Amino acid sequence: MTPTPLTTLDEVQLLDTTLRDGEQMPGVSLKPAEKVEVARELDAAGMHLIEAGSACTSEGEREAIRRVASEGLDATVTSFARGVKADIDHALDCGVDGVNLVVPASDKHVETKVGSTRDGVVETTVELVEYANDHGLWVEVLGEDGSRADLDYLERLLGAGLDAGADRICYCDTVGAADPERTAQVVSRLADRGPTSLHTHDDLGFGVANVHAGLKAGADTVHGTVMGVGERAGNVALEEVAIALDRSYDIDTVELERLYRLCRTVSEATGVALPPNKAVCGANAFAHESGIHTDGTLKDGTMYEPYPPETVGRERRLVLGKHAGRAGVKAALAEHDVAVDDDELSEVVNRVKELGDRGKRVTDADLLAITEDVQGRERDRHVELVDLSATSGGNLPTASVRLRVGDDERVASGTGAGPVDAGLEAVRAALAGDSAGEEVSFDLDSYHVDAITGGTDAVVTVEVDLSRGDRSVSVSSTDADITRASVVAMVDGLDRLLSAAAEDGATPDAASLADD
Repeated sequence: MTPTPLTTLDEVQLLDTTLRDGEQMPGVSLKPAEKVEVARELDAAGMHLIEAGSACTSEGEREAIRRVASEGLDATVTSFARGVKADIDHALDCGVDGVNLVVPASDKHVETKVGSTRDGVVETTVELVEYANDHGLWVEVLGEDGSRADLDYLERLLGAGLDAGADRICYCDTVGAADPERTAQVVSRLADRGPTSLHTHDDLGFGVANVHAGLKAGADTVHGTVMGVGERAGNVALEEVAIALDRSYDIDTVELERLYRLCRTVSEATGVALPPNKAVCGANAFAHESGIHTDGTLKDGTMYEPYPPETVGRERRLVLGKHAGRAGVKAALAEHDVAVDDDELSEVVNRVKELGDRGKRVTDADLLAITEDVQGRERDRHVELVDLSATSGGNLPTASVRLRVGDDERVASGTGAGPVDAGLEAVRAALAGDSAGEEVSFDLDSYHVDAITGGTDAVVTVEVDLSRGDRSVSVSSTDADITRASVVAMVDGLDRLLSAAAEDGATPDAASLADD
C-alpha cells in the first residue's frame, strides 16, 4: 500500500514506560534483574527513551533503577517524578539521565487530588523544572489528566514548564477518556509551544488512534508500553505503533525485527500472556487454518497478510483443525519431511477434520501420529516417560523422572519455581548429554494450559511448542494433574524432535544421548 502522509517527521521517537506505567498493572511486580533484562531488550530494539521506574516508590525500586541506569544503554533513561522536590532528589540518587515530571492539569487533580490551585501548580512546576535543570537532568513535563483539563490552563501550565527550561512537554490522556478529535485539538495547541509527546491509554479503544491524531497534529514522541501492559485497559502498545507507522506512513521508530522477541521478554518478565489475537505478537497473527486462506497463503504470502511475519521477527504458521484443506495438511507434513500420496493425503485430511469437529486443536504430534497410522508405519520412540513424582511442599518444589531413552532408563531430579518447572528441569537433567556433560538443547517456545472441565478435579490440557535448531513441534497432553500433563507433553515433543534429528543423522542413536 502507498504510505499516506501523516507528519513531516522522518522519525518518531518512542518512550517506553513498561518498567513504570506497565508495572502498575495489577499483579505485575518486576525484580531488579527482570527490569535490567527488559531494558536491555528495549535498548537493543533501538528504543529512544526508557522510563525505568518511579524512584520515589521504595529503596528496592531505586536499586532497580540504578541498575538500569548503570547499564550504559544508548537510550535516555528516566525516572517518573511527582511534583515534589524529593522525587527529583531520589531520581538524582539513581543516576538517571532525566525525569518525567508529572504535575496535575485538570481541576479534578489540582483541587481534589493535591489540594492546590492553578497558580500554585504553575509556580511549583517552574521551580521544579529549574531545580532539575540546575542538576543536569533532561526534563519532560507531563500534565496529568490533560485530556480533561481546561485547554487554556493546560497550555499555560506546560508552556511555563518550557519557559523554565524543560526539554519537552507531554499531552496525557491519563484515563483514556479522549477521542482522536479532542487529542488533535489539544496537541495542535501544545505543539505550537514546543516539542510535544503523547501519553495515551486504551480505555475507549482509542489508544493507537489518538497517537495517530496527535502525531498528525504536531507531536513527535509517543509514550507506551510493550504489549500495552498497564493500568485498567492498558497503555498504547508500542509494537503496534511501530509497525503501523512503518507500514502505513513510512515513518521509522525502532528495529521492527526485534519486536516479537521484545514482546516475549516482557511477557515472561511480567507473567502477562501474549493474547492470541494480538497484533504483532499474538500466536494467531500469522497463523492460518482455513483451507482457502492456507492455499492462498502458500501461493503468495501477501494474500492474507498485511506484511511478512519476518518483518517483526516472526514465522508463518499453518494451524490444523476442522477448516484445514489438502494444501495446508500437505505443507504441514512437508515441514516434517513426511511425504504422502493423494489417497493417503485424503485420509489424513479427513481424520484431521474429524478431530477438529470435536473441538480439538490438531497439534504436530497428532498430525504425525495420524499419518503414521494411515501409512501403517510404526515409529520407535527415542524418549518415553516411565514415571514421574513431584512435590510442592516447603520452600523448594522438586520433581523426579524416570525416562526410557533408547534401550536405557534414566533417572533424574530437578527443582524449580513450582512443580511444573521442577518437572521440566528433571527432564532436562535426565536428557543430560554424554559423559562430557553435553546437554540436549531445546527451546520451549510457548506453554499454554486450558481447563476443560470445571470444579476442583478439573482436567487440563497442556499445549507446548518446542524447537530444536530449525525444527519445531507442537504437542498437547490432557490429565487431571497439570504437572504430569506438562511433562508428558514436553517429553512427547522432545521425542518427536530427537527422532527427526536422528533420521537426519544429526544426533547419535538414542542410547548414546546420555550416560549414567
